[in-house]
Amino acid sequence: MESARLRRIYKKVEPSLHDPQELFLVVSVETQKLLVCVKDTVVKQYAASTSRFGNGHRENSLKTPPGLHRINEKYGAGAPPGRIFRDREDTGEDWDHKQNGDNLILTRILRLEGLEEGINKGAGIDSYERYIYIHGTGREDLIGRPLSHGCVVLRNHDVIRLFDIVKEGTVVYIDPPAVAIDNRQCRSVHFTGIFGSGMSALAQYLRFQGIAVSGSDRLLASEDTAFVRKSLEGLGCAVVPQDGSGVTEETDVVCVSTAIEESNPDIAAAKSRSLPIVHRSDLLAAIIASKRTIAVAGTSGKSTVTAMIFEFLTACGKSPSLISGAGLRRLEKQGMIGNAYSGGSDLLVVEADESDGSLVKYHPEAAVILNVSKDHKSTDEITALFKTLVAQSSWTASNADDPILLSLPATVRFGRNGTGSWRPDQEKLLPASVKLFRNSAEYHLPLPGDHNLENLAAALCVCEHFECEGAALVDAVKNYEGVARRFSVTRTKQNVSVIDDFAHNPAKIAAVVRASRGLSRRIIAVYQPHGFGPTRFLKEEYIKTFRIAFQKNDSLYLLPIYYAGGTAQKDISSEDIIGGLGPVAFNAQAVRDRDELLARLKIDATPEDCVLLMGARDPSLPALAKRIVEMFGGEISALVKGA
Repeated sequence: MESARLRRIYKKVEPSLHDPQELFLVVSVETQKLLVCVKDTVVKQYAASTSRFGNGHRENSLKTPPGLHRINEKYGAGAPPGRIFRDREDTGEDWDHKQNGDNLILTRILRLEGLEEGINKGAGIDSYERYIYIHGTGREDLIGRPLSHGCVVLRNHDVIRLFDIVKEGTVVYIDPPAVAIDNRQCRSVHFTGIFGSGMSALAQYLRFQGIAVSGSDRLLASEDTAFVRKSLEGLGCAVVPQDGSGVTEETDVVCVSTAIEESNPDIAAAKSRSLPIVHRSDLLAAIIASKRTIAVAGTSGKSTVTAMIFEFLTACGKSPSLISGAGLRRLEKQGMIGNAYSGGSDLLVVEADESDGSLVKYHPEAAVILNVSKDHKSTDEITALFKTLVAQSSWTASNADDPILLSLPATVRFGRNGTGSWRPDQEKLLPASVKLFRNSAEYHLPLPGDHNLENLAAALCVCEHFECEGAALVDAVKNYEGVARRFSVTRTKQNVSVIDDFAHNPAKIAAVVRASRGLSRRIIAVYQPHGFGPTRFLKEEYIKTFRIAFQKNDSLYLLPIYYAGGTAQKDISSEDIIGGLGPVAFNAQAVRDRDELLARLKIDATPEDCVLLMGARDPSLPALAKRIVEMFGGEISALVKGA
């Protein structure tokens, strides 16, 4: 192991040592060696074997967990080489070299306890509860290459020698392999804009793999991002001000999103150290290439279908991982941010965003193309992007009901259209849910709206391809918990329904308004456009959609355009959109700020009305939804979560 790498590991291990001269162990997954170290010096080393299934922390994955551990218990003192242990008990039997030695635990046991919450300690990922040991084996001929079912395996005489020099409490660091980004081996990644939904997902995923993560964000001190910050720091991410200080001698690469400008101090710091600067999509592309990845693309419904596929595969025992642009409520209930998860299998479900064109870098095993509409780019540009993604995917499912997508090749097409090879036998739209019938199975999804029938069809089509079926899939659909800010409905004590939704382009707004009419005949819509460029690009489509979607007695309030910082041509406003509507049958107004909005809502909304809050990117929108709910007496119960 390189001395620089060992110095980094010692810096991480040192706070867990009682004495700077205390020895500690390093298990290198990359070199298949176990090193006995003092400070940054190797004093002994042994050939070792980690899991043949790779590294990972999920229970039942049979993978070797990364990160800081300590020896919690020692078993087998005085036993001869080759002594067989079962449930950590000395059986009194010695291995006779005749029976298969693959799964035998021989000679000595050092039981490990994880020290990093969320990485190797905690429900579902706990190294101690997973029975992760250092032990001897009956396959000494294979030592030095991945061999085990999760444990660290040594030759029998070597494990005796190790046993005699360590104690209960000795620190063990399991060093995972680096992540390859643009042919560069990276063990420490700095994220500029780490609180962004896509960036925080990548940061969490790397930490789950044992990669060191730091990050900065301009919203570091904001109450709206406090939970994300706390969660990232809880996983061991170093979160710092966006002043370049987070880019250090230990940083291997700086990861940025499209929103980060060249003038950012982190970029300047990276350049001063001659460090590579990679786009978020480059990192995601590297991860996609390392897994059996399902990439979900489309201008509407990506987050929902990504969540459905992940939840359905999980319920059917497939144990996938997840990288998404939105938090899943099921994961949020576990105390997670909810947009990333490390499963036990090689399956990975990702949301493939087309907004900046970067999805052409992805080469997934499976691609799902949901729909095409004008959003950030023209339909022709988006179609071209999807065509490239399809060409780079081994298997593709495409929406047969979208006429634009019919021009693209697909392995299977889902939908009602006669060209679709995957079709439901029957569908039902209910006020607060939908039903889809296929092959004698009834799938009842607790989300309203015709668009959610399309989303469900896409997810079921993919999950059937990955061999999900029967009662497990039916139950998974019924128990789907949804995505944060995707048609989150709250009934208030004053009998006003408040819906919080991420809708931010004309097609999504139209779909959400239609779904809302299942809850109330009168819609009071609040929309906050995001970004001056996107608003300018979609102005005419907004006007057309608003004219069609809203009816007599409805209200539409536009908040000022959300500005996330950076260079922008501020030559359009919400007032311009309202002015472009001309005479309409519904009440349409642009408000100065949120205080004016709340005052108008208080007067406008009456019992049985529905207040629909829409908008994207702004992390303070959930707090606004909460203020609206409280203004109408507070919550009675959450009816629908996550369309």
